[in-house]
Amino acid sequence: MAISKVVIPAAGLGTRFLPETKAIPKEMLPILNKPAIQYIVEEAVQSGIKLFLMITSKEKNAIANHFDLSPELNLFLQEHGKQALVAGLDKLIRTTQFTYIRQPEPLGLGHAVYMARHSIGKEYFGVMLPDDIMVSQNAGLAQLIAVAHQEKASVLAVQEVPLEKTASYGVVSIKKQISPNLFQINNLVEKPPSKDAPSNLAIVGRYVLSHKIFDSLDAIKPYAHDELQLTDAIAHMLNNGEKVFAYKLQGHRYDVGTPMGLIKANIGIGLQHPEYASEIKKMFQTNFIDALAGDL
Repeated sequence: MAISKVVIPAAGLGTRFLPETKAIPKEMLPILNKPAIQYIVEEAVQSGIKLFLMITSKEKNAIANHFDLSPELNLFLQEHGKQALVAGLDKLIRTTQFTYIRQPEPLGLGHAVYMARHSIGKEYFGVMLPDDIMVSQNAGLAQLIAVAHQEKASVLAVQEVPLEKTASYGVVSIKKQISPNLFQINNLVEKPPSKDAPSNLAIVGRYVLSHKIFDSLDAIKPYAHDELQLTDAIAHMLNNGEKVFAYKLQGHRYDVGTPMGLIKANIGIGLQHPEYASEIKKMFQTNFIDALAGDL
């Protein structure tokens, strides 16, 4: 089972970040000195992925520009001895391939994934949601790929959440526990209230899926209301005899789909960064509010 392609749905409007996202895609908002979406691509590369299918919209040209070489900028940096500023990004660009697919309307995550069907073929592939930044010693997607190889089946990343938070997530129903972190799924429930939640294992933004997901998306499409949901298609796969597993990712997840989540990611990742960690720690050790306000 070779997994070489990843779908990144990045066509959302980013309304939670308005007015900033009126002109800047939310995926390009910075965490330290890199846009959020670069962390996603770097995780995929660490997982052995070289081919990216980016689902975008007409407002997202900045993403394509970021993952493209800039000879003029490189010449300027070379003349000023600053090539190191983009060396890592340039290496990433030269060793990967991006295909951009326009989603004409925001019709749900299932529809965004469906847009990539002609580029996938009869193979397993990854799906990475750019709102979820995973920080771990072993790349998050690589953990799922290992499970997919082991079980020869689709696998979803899950995270334990408090029961009162289940209404914000898709939640899995467990058929069988394989190991402390691996479960065979019986069903999925989209955003259940806590009293109806089948477990506290919430689906987070990493998937490895069989190409059969496209048949299921086709099957449920005529019955979809407003949006085509990926969880409904996975449930259809389950109901038609496909095995699907859930794996508790090892590492830390930052939800950067909200302004507060982005702030937490900047602080949390900053505390692990060799250049910024000591200054951030110093701010917390002193009067934090005064440190943030600066000298006036």
